[in-house]
Amino acid sequence: MLLALIACALGLPAVAGPARKPSVRFSRGLLWRLARPGAAPSHVFGTIHLADPRVLDIPDPVTRGLSHSRRYFMESNLAAPEKARLFEAAQFEDGRRLELLIGAEAFAKLAAHLRQKHLPEQVIDRIKPWAALVNLTVTPEDYQAETPDQKLLALARSLKLSIDALEGIEEQISVFEGIPMETQVALLKHALGHRDDLAALIEPTIQAWLRRDLAALEAVNELIGARFPEMADHYRVLYRHVVRNRSIVMAHRLYMPLRRGRASISIGANHLYGGEGVLRLIEKQGYRVDKVY
Repeated sequence: MLLALIACALGLPAVAGPARKPSVRFSRGLLWRLARPGAAPSHVFGTIHLADPRVLDIPDPVTRGLSHSRRYFMESNLAAPEKARLFEAAQFEDGRRLELLIGAEAFAKLAAHLRQKHLPEQVIDRIKPWAALVNLTVTPEDYQAETPDQKLLALARSLKLSIDALEGIEEQISVFEGIPMETQVALLKHALGHRDDLAALIEPTIQAWLRRDLAALEAVNELIGARFPEMADHYRVLYRHVVRNRSIVMAHRLYMPLRRGRASISIGANHLYGGEGVLRLIEKQGYRVDKVY
């Protein structure tokens, strides 16, 4: 959940969003049925962008929903061309260097970490703060090669569904680039100094998702901001760019697919919660939104 990864929403442990009261209707549940007169029902599933073994079994209700669908919509698709473009966009091309932005000490710590990931020195020198932040993601040793997103995509392909993404690679890049440089730098320096604190949020994120508790997922998002109040504003900016703004775009993109009906949608569970989440935005389009799982 790029916020569970930059929310995992694209790649970090859960970080702080704005405090919000739990939504009675959209605080629990991962699979939801979307229906309105004149259109066949569709379904939206709140996934988790982690390869932890405990989250990899696709729930039976989700599989059944896919089997009755004609189209499958995922949050984004990072195939080889998209990964190449993301790699290109992650590097400064205007002469700027990250060491001058974050300081020699922080850069030395980051460079040592990135060398362990076998990034070339010329890439390390030119990497942008948001890309360095994504590359600080902690990956436990027992994680698998596939995330639930990848398993769902494979299942949709096996069912011969029409497949599309709600967000293109240039839009993903613009999400990162749109985060103010001041916030990118502050978040990167904070993550370098507090990797253990961020890694500790992975487990409560997984447990909340396994309980299908969207309100608890939202509560996890607030922990870092509460512990480090001097960083709260920066994490709120990150939340706005990575979760809230993207939720609005996703709901808009689903306008026509939902009217055609029989669509299955998989997006990060953080995008479902609350009065500004995708479920409420779809409800405002005239749909009845019912919890299935």
